[in-house]
Amino acid sequence: MILDSKVPSGPLAEKWEKHRFEMKLVNPANKRKYSAIIVGTGLAGASAAATMAELGYNVSCFCYQDSPRRAHSIAAQGGINAAKNYPTDGDSAYRLFYDTIKGGDFRSREANVYRLAEVANNIIDQCVGQGVPFAREYGGLLANRSFGGAQVSRTFYARGQTGQQLLLGAYSALSRQIGLGNVKMYNRMEMLDVVVVNGRARGIVVRNMVTGEISSHAADAVVLAPGGYGNVFYLATSAKGCNVTAVYRAYKKGAYFANPCFMQIHPTCIPVTGEYQSKLTLMSESLRNDGRIWAPKNKGDKRAPGDIPENERDYYLERKYPSFGNLAPRDISSRSAKEVVDDGRGVGMTGVGVYLDFDDAIQRLGADTIKERYGNLFDMYERITGEDPYNAPMRIYPASHYTMGGTWVDYNLMSTIPGLFVIGEANFSDHGANRLGASALMQGLADGYFVLPYTIGDWFATAGNSDTKTDHAEFKKVESEVNDRTKKLLSINGKRTADSFHRELGKVMWEYCGMSRNEAGLKKALELIPSIREEFSQNLKLLGTDMQLNQSLELAGRVNDFLEFAEIMCHDALDRGESCGAHFREEHQTAEGEALRNDKDYCYVAAWEYQGVGKKPNLHKEPLVFENVELATRSYK
Repeated sequence: MILDSKVPSGPLAEKWEKHRFEMKLVNPANKRKYSAIIVGTGLAGASAAATMAELGYNVSCFCYQDSPRRAHSIAAQGGINAAKNYPTDGDSAYRLFYDTIKGGDFRSREANVYRLAEVANNIIDQCVGQGVPFAREYGGLLANRSFGGAQVSRTFYARGQTGQQLLLGAYSALSRQIGLGNVKMYNRMEMLDVVVVNGRARGIVVRNMVTGEISSHAADAVVLAPGGYGNVFYLATSAKGCNVTAVYRAYKKGAYFANPCFMQIHPTCIPVTGEYQSKLTLMSESLRNDGRIWAPKNKGDKRAPGDIPENERDYYLERKYPSFGNLAPRDISSRSAKEVVDDGRGVGMTGVGVYLDFDDAIQRLGADTIKERYGNLFDMYERITGEDPYNAPMRIYPASHYTMGGTWVDYNLMSTIPGLFVIGEANFSDHGANRLGASALMQGLADGYFVLPYTIGDWFATAGNSDTKTDHAEFKKVESEVNDRTKKLLSINGKRTADSFHRELGKVMWEYCGMSRNEAGLKKALELIPSIREEFSQNLKLLGTDMQLNQSLELAGRVNDFLEFAEIMCHDALDRGESCGAHFREEHQTAEGEALRNDKDYCYVAAWEYQGVGKKPNLHKEPLVFENVELATRSYK
């Protein structure tokens, strides 16, 4: 099956404007007749809910946190991209588009990426209007800094807490609509399934995480904005609550899953220190503006960093990629760090890490300037490690961070289930095989503020109102299925916690489907995962009941989904016989160890259709056509 992306015709720069004109509209007075469910309150979900309610639609919004402002978007640090060209260094919407296409190793859809670059400037204006305290230059203009994969400064920031400030802006807009009664907010609710009636998404089934009550909610459209699935690796920079459940349950109902193996590894994380850890901490990529990454030239060198002279240090990114240096893209920087460690030149007690050194910057700019730019990040590092980064280099190493794969959506952000839209990190659409830094916040807000409100209106105008209510037999059937799954988990009464299974799965995924993959390893993972899943089904131990606050039960359901979803990731990685972006197949690399694409056979989006647990899904392809950029070997040298 060849998937229809519904990309409009015409020149690239005119597609979105043309499409907005051609879409059907809903009269302002009729908008109140339509309802939408939005799952998730991160940047994508909160901005979509606030904007749609502002337009006049009836919105029901769900999150599993006790407040929408606790969404994981709050953890983003470094910044958000837009091509306003305030530094006058040659930026433009087209350059942002090109850098994003190239950064994704030519595995994303041209039209979606250009639209993202095109609306990015509006995001900054919107957020300034909401009071987001972006850093400013002396003259009053908003400040910019550089991020990996670009040779211009286009990243707007609020010290090292940009995600938090942007989310507070979206949350304030959402809260206003909640106060006006235009958004009905459901906190502490976890979506456990989507309801499809006559081939159309009609609603969701949720569990009240405090009381355990299962309930159904119906609407004319369902919008999923639950974030990514990075916690499939157990140790990740994601919050512990981040999971794959919402999009995976939709996948099982017919929403194709695209490029699941495209998983970003972030190069700038605090290294693992022991088995006791349950997550990892990100240190913003913005630190690479002023920090220099290096490792000892000699294997096994255990001297303190200050005792290693300059001529015995390998500033390997500056050596390998002189044009971009320490701001090489994340996938390249991550693999380079792994090469150093694999070569026996890693640092720290474990030997799994490299240095991020600010000594030169502090001498050049002064400690006060560095504190002004990164102070909260430096404080966070010291609290976690007990080391002062003003006086000694940070230790960093790559970790699972962001998911480029996600639910397949067309140009309108609608999945293969009519009426089911997926936005933000949960869809696959904009980043290809590698996301450039500061583009996640850009995509989430672009989808929520400036894309979905148009395209969902076209859906309402075309499809009309849904007459399906929660008393429909399909809602009752799905509620029963959700209850049965819950009871089954509680009835196993084995001896192992859900967390122990999650950790075991994570080790398998990191070893065989992590920073680098090969055919033998992926086949090994596909042998190991079913055996872990089988023991999970026979030896899981849960305490408590389903009719109460039960975080062990919540985790068990999410781990169960990870145990099924992990196989899809491995199938996708095994099927894609090339290296591109963050998907690095060891069999496919250049003599210099760089990713070796195969455009002849793999220039497509891989969209997988569910066939049953433990069965290989069916592959559908969306060919990627490049009319405005030339397919070229990616180089940052």
